[in-house]
Amino acid sequence: MELKPGMSALVTGGASGIGKAISLALAQKGLFVSIVDFSEERGKEVASIVEKENRKFYSSLTVPSALFIKCDVTIPSDVAGAFEKHVETYGGLDICVNCAGIVTTKLFYEDTTDGTKTWRRTVDVNLIAVIDCTRIAIQIMRSKNKPGVIVNMGSASGLYPMYFDPIYSSTKGGVVMFTRSLAFLKRRGIRVNVLCPEFVQTDMGMQVNPRFVEATGGFLPMDDIIKGTFELIEDETKSGACLWVTKRRGLEYWPTPAEEKKYLVTQSKRNFTRPNFPSITIPQSFEKIVVHTLTHNFRSATKIVRTQLRLPIKPDFAMVKVLYAGVNASDVNFSSGRYFGGKGNDVAARLPFDAGFEAVGIVASVGDAVHHVKVGTPVAFMTFGGYAEFALVPAKFLLPVPRPDPEVVAMLTSGLTASIALEKAGKMTSGETVLVTAAAGGTGQFVVQLAKLGGNKVVATCGGQQKAALLKSLGVDRVIDYKTESIKDVLKSEYQKGVDIIYESVGGDMFNLCLNALAIHGRLIVIGMMSQYQGEHGWKPLSYPGLCEKILAKSQTVAGFFLVQYAHLFQEHLDRLFDLYAAGKLKVAVDPTRFSGLSSVSDAVEHLHSGKSVGKVVVCVDPEFSKTLSRL
Repeated sequence: MELKPGMSALVTGGASGIGKAISLALAQKGLFVSIVDFSEERGKEVASIVEKENRKFYSSLTVPSALFIKCDVTIPSDVAGAFEKHVETYGGLDICVNCAGIVTTKLFYEDTTDGTKTWRRTVDVNLIAVIDCTRIAIQIMRSKNKPGVIVNMGSASGLYPMYFDPIYSSTKGGVVMFTRSLAFLKRRGIRVNVLCPEFVQTDMGMQVNPRFVEATGGFLPMDDIIKGTFELIEDETKSGACLWVTKRRGLEYWPTPAEEKKYLVTQSKRNFTRPNFPSITIPQSFEKIVVHTLTHNFRSATKIVRTQLRLPIKPDFAMVKVLYAGVNASDVNFSSGRYFGGKGNDVAARLPFDAGFEAVGIVASVGDAVHHVKVGTPVAFMTFGGYAEFALVPAKFLLPVPRPDPEVVAMLTSGLTASIALEKAGKMTSGETVLVTAAAGGTGQFVVQLAKLGGNKVVATCGGQQKAALLKSLGVDRVIDYKTESIKDVLKSEYQKGVDIIYESVGGDMFNLCLNALAIHGRLIVIGMMSQYQGEHGWKPLSYPGLCEKILAKSQTVAGFFLVQYAHLFQEHLDRLFDLYAAGKLKVAVDPTRFSGLSSVSDAVEHLHSGKSVGKVVVCVDPEFSKTLSRL
């Protein structure tokens, strides 16, 4: 949500501490603010300052730019009245920040009272009131049919126990889980997020034993709290997000992807809801592309042939009608025989062999021993033979998908390489800086988004304004267009401490540049070397003098990543990618150039290597059938 003058916000606990700071920061953006607090003296003072800030934006107003509303958030009628007054004054509610909070002064098991004025009140203020305020804010936003954002103030003690105040810790833990459970509201235009800072130098923070504050690195600057709040408000991808703010590590989303995968149920454990796909007539023969001679020139190496369908289908195989096939930079390595491990005549003896690495389609027939997919099931596969009208595939390689769409093709080699490589080779956590080379391509687009979703800062390289625009739309923090500025100069001047993770697919000089830009303990993931694939003599291996000395000096890691060696993770990560896509958290860019039919595959491969592609290059194998499918 872009903050604009004329929008309105309600802040509970707005008369002091974090609530006051957020109220003033919103006023500096020109927002009307209702300060909801129990302290009348302080509340009126903050409202007066907000009005002064707003004078920069308005010459005259028909409504006050700030309201103070006295309210005890533990009294439902007070809370309802505060929201009602705000809506009566400003006509709606764009932002609600629930900051009201207190600490307990005595351990609950030492309390001889009924707790009404001690630990029970802490629960009422810190948790029950947050639930109530969130409930009313959602009702208002839905009734006005306008998007809105709610930010609840949690605490690092809601993520990990705070032993000297277990009641406070439990209430903040409740706020965290309550908020994260509301991620689904994004579908209705409402985003609820939670901010979890460590110790802040406020009246409440000063009550904490200084030893505990020092152990975490000292008090957080209030600017970090404001920055985190605004990120949760402005970033449209954040819904049900929990942002942890520390003095030691900065802004970090919690839980990390590694933590999440411990408890998330993957899509493969659920039943897909599929449309009824048109019936498929099994042909006596079909066309496919084969490599007939070994050369890095894909067009010269391949030809379209017609092959007879051999029936019956083997018991553990399935026949798939291919709808979309994916194009990859390494198609030229495949056509030159580099992936078969042999030399000269050994590889040539394999000719002809089927081309194409990945495709999506619909199961047309299955062998007797196949049970996990049925006729009509939409599937993806990553085996040789994707450039074909029909493919006979060992059923164990089939990945059920919700729909056989071009976006799913992009999630295969490209998306899975990004997702698995970041987790396994990159050991990605949060709060790091991630550099992605050739970031506007098929796999780069996934890396930048997954890194952002993981709570990291992302730097991306590309060539051209169109690619730069795509990367900015995907949330990249710093786009380096090498056609207008020097990648080396930018990294040297803006990232002097180096980059934590580099996802590298270009090779050659770019690899050397990236290695020099790697931080202490940095990880450089090599997923390809596109600049070396083409050329008069094909793929020419390069040497990198001084590599060992460089990585030794800074305890760095250079990790190679080859997707086929992680097949056991394909379904889990594909389900995860599709879930993110379906939830609107992940965008999938398919190159806008249309390639229809097998005759266009060579054109598509050359388009990819021209450097002009934007997003994943996909070939529509059967345009007529795909038109029918798209109407379902």
